[in-house]
Amino acid sequence: MSDAENATTESRPARLFGHLAEFKTVDELLFAAGQCRDRGFTRWDCHTPFPVHGLDRAMGVKQTILPWIVLAGGLFGCGLGFGLQWFTNAFDYPFVVSGKPVVSLAIYIPVMFELTVLCAALAAFISMLAMNNLPQLYHAVFTGSRFPRATSDRFFVCIEAKDPIFDDEETRAFLEGLGASHVERLEE
Repeated sequence: MSDAENATTESRPARLFGHLAEFKTVDELLFAAGQCRDRGFTRWDCHTPFPVHGLDRAMGVKQTILPWIVLAGGLFGCGLGFGLQWFTNAFDYPFVVSGKPVVSLAIYIPVMFELTVLCAALAAFISMLAMNNLPQLYHAVFTGSRFPRATSDRFFVCIEAKDPIFDDEETRAFLEGLGASHVERLEE
């Protein structure tokens, strides 16, 4: 890196991403999540080393629309399977097999089933990636000095500075008041 590039990166101030609070137990995390939800924060998340039963409820996470998207994908696949075979057998290339009618639903079922499963799975996969903003190769919480413990034995709450009610000092004091063992300022 040249001296000019190095000077511009050093002179650029780091933007505040938010505050990361560390908790030692699941109960502390659930309590903190409920308090964050009740306080009115909207841009925050919890990070745990394993799935925590009841965390969604404590965070106030709403039901996802993913099942409806998967249903729509499945219905599309089923309709596509029927329509493709119906058009092919009735109009494009009518061919009578064993005296059966040209449009016979019984022989369409295997293809309709397979396309239902395929389109539902593709809808689930693509929608899940889109709704979770994936792939996301970098996130500011990775800069936290204690955050690597989120994969082994610690629980974290991160409140982002983009939150409408975020205030640097008040949010830090709020997280410390929840019993966090450590609160860290995160910068992008």
